[in-house]
Amino acid sequence: MTEKEFSTRIAAAGGTAYIVGGWVRDWLRGKAPHDKDYVVVGISKDNFINIFRDAKLIGNSFPVFLLEIHGVKCEVAFARRETKNGTGYRGFDISSAGVTIEEDLYRRDTTVNSMAVNLLTGELVDPYGGKKDIERHLLRPVSEHFSEDPVRALRAARQAAQLDYLVSDELIAAMHQCKDELKLEPPERIFGELKKALTAQKPSNFFRILQRAELLNDLFPEIYALIGKSQPLEFHPEGDAFEHTMNLTDKVATMTDNPVVVFCGLVHDIGKGVTPREMLPHHYDHEKTGLQVLAEWNQRAKFPRAWVRSAALVIEEHMRAPLLKKAGKITELILLLDKMKKYILPEDFCKIIMADHGSLPIYLEEYYDLNNKIMEVNGAMVPKSLTGRQIGEWIAHKRADVCAKWLKERNTP
Repeated sequence: MTEKEFSTRIAAAGGTAYIVGGWVRDWLRGKAPHDKDYVVVGISKDNFINIFRDAKLIGNSFPVFLLEIHGVKCEVAFARRETKNGTGYRGFDISSAGVTIEEDLYRRDTTVNSMAVNLLTGELVDPYGGKKDIERHLLRPVSEHFSEDPVRALRAARQAAQLDYLVSDELIAAMHQCKDELKLEPPERIFGELKKALTAQKPSNFFRILQRAELLNDLFPEIYALIGKSQPLEFHPEGDAFEHTMNLTDKVATMTDNPVVVFCGLVHDIGKGVTPREMLPHHYDHEKTGLQVLAEWNQRAKFPRAWVRSAALVIEEHMRAPLLKKAGKITELILLLDKMKKYILPEDFCKIIMADHGSLPIYLEEYYDLNNKIMEVNGAMVPKSLTGRQIGEWIAHKRADVCAKWLKERNTP
């Protein structure tokens, strides 16, 4: 079934079909739109089922159907209005009877997401100025209902980072009103928005906007703690640990679209947030304290295992990796990166080192060549006379010799 067939059958029954939300926004921005969300008005659920016998009802509190359009399973929702009756995103009374498209759009978060296109006529429905805000690169709340779902505060900050849009003072105020209820949100909703934000053009905007709305300390106190933590100016002229972290996170985001790698950049200096004031601007052993901070954050956030293992590797090794000179220590790190590649690839580890230090030591620039040479030394080569610990010691010694020779060939001191 085509969109035209879908919308024509809806119209014949006295209703109207629309595309809504992000697809319309991206279409107006001249960007390739992604998934389409359809909304219908003017017909009943029973009528819809009679018209589309193969539609599958999946909504519980309000009608949402799965329907194949252009060979793709799509969600078709009925226009609805929401009345706040509790806390969080579940605390709503929802009705769909007699709701207009304008009423449906009024309950949405920002004006750029509160537009619709009539599928039959192609007419743009824009009652709240979303098109103009796209032209201004500005996010504004549609109405007072913004704060009724607290995660909208995170979503708005994330959208601003993804779109590289400004955020109005009105929206900042609406985000701030979410402060108390955000503390009650399940960690998976917080993580979901964080993950998306880390794929943005400038992830730093996500954290800066949350700080502007006075939400950063409630949501991500580990990042908030970096604010005001001074650093030696000869190494970090950009300012405190927060500014350094934001700059590095944005740099890493230009190198990859993998949120795990960007997260590693975000937390690489997280231990600086607990440096005692009397120690500043130095941050001795922040690699060790960083592992503790990550573990405590994980207790609350329940990060995926790959995120925690990758981040721990970067926190622990990001300072010493560019400074290693001895072949034995370099060999140990090369083998560690090989072991950890199921969580983070060696080249992704190198992206963070490059963003942090501006260059890579030769052994990381040519990681795979050196790794291949080192791995040529294996158990099959061990003299038969050796046993137990002697075997491992022999392999480690020979691999270090290979590394030393490799470094010498490249005139590395």
